[in-house]
Amino acid sequence: MRTKSIKKNRINVVTLGCSKNVYDSEVLMGQLKGNNKDVVHEQDGNIVVINTCGFIDNAKEESVNTILEYVGQKQQGEVDKVFVTGCLSERYKPDLQKEIPDVDQYFGTTELPGLLKALEADYKHELLGERLTTTPKNYAYLKIAEGCDRPCSFCAIPLMRGGHKSTPIEDLVTEAKKLAANGVKELILIAQDLTYYGLDLYKKRNLAELLENLVKVDGIEWIRLHYAFPTGFPMDVLDVMKREPKVCNYIDIPLQHINTELLKSMRRGTTSEKTTKLLKDFRKYVPEMAIRTTLIVGYPGETQEQFEEMKAWVQEMRFERLGCFTYSHEENTHAYNLEDNVPQEVKQDRANQIMEIQSQISWELNQEKIGQVFKVVIDRKEGNYFVGRTEFDSPDVDNEVLIDATSIYLKTGEFYEVKVTDAADFDLYAEPIHEAPKPVRKELKVKTM
Repeated sequence: MRTKSIKKNRINVVTLGCSKNVYDSEVLMGQLKGNNKDVVHEQDGNIVVINTCGFIDNAKEESVNTILEYVGQKQQGEVDKVFVTGCLSERYKPDLQKEIPDVDQYFGTTELPGLLKALEADYKHELLGERLTTTPKNYAYLKIAEGCDRPCSFCAIPLMRGGHKSTPIEDLVTEAKKLAANGVKELILIAQDLTYYGLDLYKKRNLAELLENLVKVDGIEWIRLHYAFPTGFPMDVLDVMKREPKVCNYIDIPLQHINTELLKSMRRGTTSEKTTKLLKDFRKYVPEMAIRTTLIVGYPGETQEQFEEMKAWVQEMRFERLGCFTYSHEENTHAYNLEDNVPQEVKQDRANQIMEIQSQISWELNQEKIGQVFKVVIDRKEGNYFVGRTEFDSPDVDNEVLIDATSIYLKTGEFYEVKVTDAADFDLYAEPIHEAPKPVRKELKVKTM
């Protein structure tokens, strides 16, 4: 018995994990719409597609719990079919089929045509670049490559996504133009490794040339770089960043650690000296750049002395943005052969210490911004605030700019000049320069007899 009234044959796509999964869901939804299917994102539907993450333990647990939740709804008659795709399904399909057999079908990361067929749709090559974006209207992710050729010891992504495969520049420009035509103003370039872009297609690192083509797209105002790799970083990218105002002074470059011995065990292809030199070169060539990084604590064999080295380095480098993860022992990775010998409570304590240092650095850097003027884009309204971002901030992971919405009106998706009036650890408070007052609603007067 169906216990809930849900529109028949509506496909609900549920996305878990990183921005690359968001992109994949949007491509799937674009294909379904192109097949005249009724498709929604994380709303009610009687057919459910779960795009899973299988990166680390917490993500795997969330994915499994979500699958079990929708399988339970299927058993209750609340949904008709449940399909699972994405990284968890790619990595653990035989185990999932055995443990959760009530899922109608499992698909890997490269099986979009098969998934579409199961949803009674055809894969249409002519739909290149056609996506149903799920992000706010002003920004969208642009995945420039799939997979990864790097041998990092702790990472299972190559197991789930395969080797590096760049998307041709002309295809990415076509997609960017379609996004711009739909109102997108900010492109966030993503890949497992941006800096490897083009080696397979053009026999050279070609991120700079891609950027030079994307800045020509009318309507795009910001282009942001995510997930660069430090080894072999193409320095001509910095030239484009300096020369082209559309390319944000921002880079996300996961560095993972600074101890040379651990970097060698992680198979990162670099040393402490090379990493620090690269960061100093960034500061030298583009002084305005905001550098975001992520670090791993508790990697097998990490000593207290090696951790203290990381702490001192974080204090010295004063990253504008930083995230910290505890090491996750992943099957079939190179590091899985090592003993996971740092206790979980020690890992968590070390992560907390790093984030305490970063919180103080972020507060100090934010205090310096008080009185300064920045260009911000408004992402949304939340409570009594319009929530915006500067070019130095990426959605969901970085700082936000809060603007009092009780006395003025700002348009979501638009850019404004604002002056910073106050600052906290991770947020700025600001007021617009030259902005009209909020329109006053006229009360409807009702005549009384």
